[in-house]
Amino acid sequence: MIDPAYVQMTARYNTWQNKKLFITLDVMSAEELTKDRGAFFGSIHATLNHLLWGDMLWLNRFDPSTPSPSGDPTDSKSLFATQSEWRTERKATDGRLLNWAAKVTQVELDAELTMFSRILQAETKGPMSMCVPDFFNHQTHHRGQVHAMLTAAGYEAPVSDLFFMPKDI
Repeated sequence: MIDPAYVQMTARYNTWQNKKLFITLDVMSAEELTKDRGAFFGSIHATLNHLLWGDMLWLNRFDPSTPSPSGDPTDSKSLFATQSEWRTERKATDGRLLNWAAKVTQVELDAELTMFSRILQAETKGPMSMCVPDFFNHQTHHRGQVHAMLTAAGYEAPVSDLFFMPKDI
């Protein structure tokens, strides 16, 4: 279903999109970032926290040597109190994701993943070939929510077309 090239491309896409988001987020006040905008997680900051929390959780499942976030999904929206703290961890997590993607093998992608589900509170299994695309789809889903909130707040959301991703990301 998927191969290492897909994983590497989507990891690069994630990093590119986050770097583009930083540009807009940097001009926004803490009040604007934390304002409840009626989205599932409320604010831009809370949604970005949840997205990072999910990335950290899935990356730990794929590579147990990477740090896992604390808490459960209900805690995810308050992972980092400030945009500065969030940005520092976002960059670190993106780096870990790129490193993992660069090393992932087809054998790993064809294997089954055994993991603990914090939602089910139980160990579960699933094919990596489904878990990895789900991980990247989760990013796209919540990044889309952030784009909608940015647009509604009068900010320009970054271009997100994969076709336009620079080759050097």
